Amino acid sequence: MTSSNHLSRRSFLSLLASAPLASALPHSLLAARHIPVGLELYSVRNALKQDLMGTVTSVAHLGYQCVEFYAPYYDWTPDYAAQVRTLLDSLRIRCYSTHNSLESFSPDGINKAIELNHALGTHYVVLASPGDNVKTLDGWKRIADTLNSANQSLASHGLHAGYHNHDLEWKSVDNQVPMELLSANTDKSIMLQLDVGTCVAAVADPVRWIESHPGRIRSMHCKDWSPEKGYRVLLGEGVAPWKKLFAAAESVGGLEYYLIEQEGSDYSELETAKRCLATFRSLHP
Repeated sequence: MTSSNHLSRRSFLSLLASAPLASALPHSLLAARHIPVGLELYSVRNALKQDLMGTVTSVAHLGYQCVEFYAPYYDWTPDYAAQVRTLLDSLRIRCYSTHNSLESFSPDGINKAIELNHALGTHYVVLASPGDNVKTLDGWKRIADTLNSANQSLASHGLHAGYHNHDLEWKSVDNQVPMELLSANTDKSIMLQLDVGTCVAAVADPVRWIESHPGRIRSMHCKDWSPEKGYRVLLGEGVAPWKKLFAAAESVGGLEYYLIEQEGSDYSELETAKRCLATFRSLHP
């Protein structure tokens, strides 16, 4: 991974275009295995603030099969989490994971995270960000230790920890890539949730990453990126090699569910979610 950070953007994009498929398995066989596709609800964050129950209902009616709540869910009461679960059940959609701050992984905060995630029926409590103060290898090692410690507590309650990357994790620190350090120093039961867009933006190779970490990429944020529009580009309109990513994730990565994420676009939040899901279905029939 270190060497990939020295590629020029032009060379890197050419490499993505010409790379072989991650697996010899026909894509038709991969598609035959049902893997749900959901929405990271940060994609509809403004609507969610106005009407959480109504927005989740609208997302389900678009055809999404699961959702991922992000950090503000941690402020809920257990009773409210139970109400949300009742809605999810009535809509026949699932919440397999939540995004969390470091508070959910702290000794004082983990019990609340466990209670809320049990109410929602999730499998993974995902650390969405390492915080603003991680700048050294020792800092990244402390994040790995935090994940391992929390994972032991979560596992005793039928849950597991996860880690969600941004672009920072692909930028070399003292000749070591933080994502490599995290993967090497965390228990293999900890999910490495791949955010494709930030990986590509950092000029790392997401297909190679999946292939070199079998069984750990159990969910993937399907977010695109382009040099011209950044993360505002719609799914399928950027440079990410989606079909190769799907093949690698399903044949090697251990993928359990997909999550579409969009940070913004030229359309409304729900229209964006609708368009991205239609594109996903065309790329992954």
